[in-house]
Amino acid sequence: MRILLVASAFNSLTQRVYAELKDRGHGVRLHVAAGDDPLREAVLRHRPDLILAPMLKAALPEDVWSAHTCLIVHPGPAGDRGPSSLDWAIHEGAVDWGVTVLQADAVMDAGAVWATAPCSLPPVGKSDLYRNEVADAALDAVHLAVRRFASGRYVPQPQHGPEWKAPEHTRPYLRQDARRIDWSRDPSDRILRTLRAADSQPGVRDELLGAQWYLHGGHPEDTLRGEPGELLATRAGAICRATVDGAVWIPELRRRSHDGRRAVKLPATLALGADLPALPEVPAPLSPPADRRTYAQVGYREHGPVGHLRFSFPGGALSTEHCRRLLAAYRHALQRPTDVVVIGGERDFFSNGIHLNVIEAAPDPAAESWANIHAMDDLVAEVLTTTDRLVVSALAGNAAAGGVMLALAADEVWCRRGAVLNPHYRLMGLYGSEYWTYSLPRRVGPVAAEHLTRRALPVSASAAQRIGLVDRVVDAAPGEFGAGVAELAQRLARSPGLRERIARKKEARDRDEAHKPLHVHRAEELAVMHRNFFDPAEPYHRLRSAFVHKEPAPDALAHLADDRP
Repeated sequence: MRILLVASAFNSLTQRVYAELKDRGHGVRLHVAAGDDPLREAVLRHRPDLILAPMLKAALPEDVWSAHTCLIVHPGPAGDRGPSSLDWAIHEGAVDWGVTVLQADAVMDAGAVWATAPCSLPPVGKSDLYRNEVADAALDAVHLAVRRFASGRYVPQPQHGPEWKAPEHTRPYLRQDARRIDWSRDPSDRILRTLRAADSQPGVRDELLGAQWYLHGGHPEDTLRGEPGELLATRAGAICRATVDGAVWIPELRRRSHDGRRAVKLPATLALGADLPALPEVPAPLSPPADRRTYAQVGYREHGPVGHLRFSFPGGALSTEHCRRLLAAYRHALQRPTDVVVIGGERDFFSNGIHLNVIEAAPDPAAESWANIHAMDDLVAEVLTTTDRLVVSALAGNAAAGGVMLALAADEVWCRRGAVLNPHYRLMGLYGSEYWTYSLPRRVGPVAAEHLTRRALPVSASAAQRIGLVDRVVDAAPGEFGAGVAELAQRLARSPGLRERIARKKEARDRDEAHKPLHVHRAEELAVMHRNFFDPAEPYHRLRSAFVHKEPAPDALAHLADDRP
């Protein structure tokens, strides 16, 4: 079928819907919503059989939904209505939830239901849930709805009448006054729910050190204590704040803007800058006890012959300091007597490459870009040149740009079925580094490598395995991926041909180095990247600024409007 995706942004869910529908042979085009008239023109131009809206902040015009079947993906169970569905669910501590695909109608979220799918809500941030449990349910519902529509026989169920059993539950937009934290009274669990319900968007507005800030993200702390509301410590860019019964870690802050332009979300200590009082930096132990409740971006655990280097950075972005810290931890892992090292987190993002927000806020963004890409290259080089054991990249969630190339530096790449990969740099106006000119053609061949980087399309986990970008797709729920990877890694470490395989790996690396040394790949890539960063005529700085300030850059996605199956 010809399917037109209409979305307010090409976000993670829209990308996954796009990639998986293409996998099933549909002709998929994207229209980024920017008013009613451009949508009408897109409908006339593409003549879709079906219009599908995975993430839409504005209502479709009546003349479009009355003339075409338009399906809306709503992140709530049947009967739930309102623009803050998932926010309210987390805010109120819901455990069981769902996703509904319904037909656009005159009343928001009140159209006939084409499909529903259940999901759980474990105690993690909204954006993590949205990309994982909610996205899994959304894709189940979307695929079912599309099959039902294609059959031509299915009659969607109206949300009224004797056959409709779900109670109507309409709630308003969750505003900041309902999200307010009272540090003098609220217990840690309530504060964490409030923070998690707004972790990426919109944040929780609060007063901190005499200024207005939006707090982004929240993690428990089981040791540090102080006067409620007091700042206690820092850790890897995060701040720890006392509650009435403990403390919480807040990784990122965004200053409340008064000039109409959205401020940049940054690591908390960087955002506070000179306003940050003198606080102790309390590092997280690299291998904490299993029952410890605290915030750690990087951790290492060992199980017999397998070492697990786990990392999780907000938004999947790696700043210069993040790269250096992760490189130090990786070198520690290489000092341990293991045969297999697994790198990656147990949930959500693997990595999206360099930290565009930190770069945007730097006094000299070009210089910070240059430092960040060198730090990324150093990290990737260390993985590429590990020849005394096998390295596995475990992608619990999405990866993009340099994050994909970090994954490809390993010997094997395993990813969860719901992951989406974007192995390109084009949409940010960059040529790319991280040894992609070596790793990507080595994986998929030069023709496919050129295709992936030029067309700049999201790739589903299944498609990535089909073309050789990944080796194994792990069909696991988001909360079960880590355990599944651990079991597979043990099997790999105990496989009879392991030592021979490691020896062959070293021989292959030596041959490749003799043919074209890694430092040559790096120098060639960085020569182009230097121009991207330092030439004012290059589009990188404009595209980066639009991205981090959440401003439209419609030309960046123009190639998706005319994509073919």
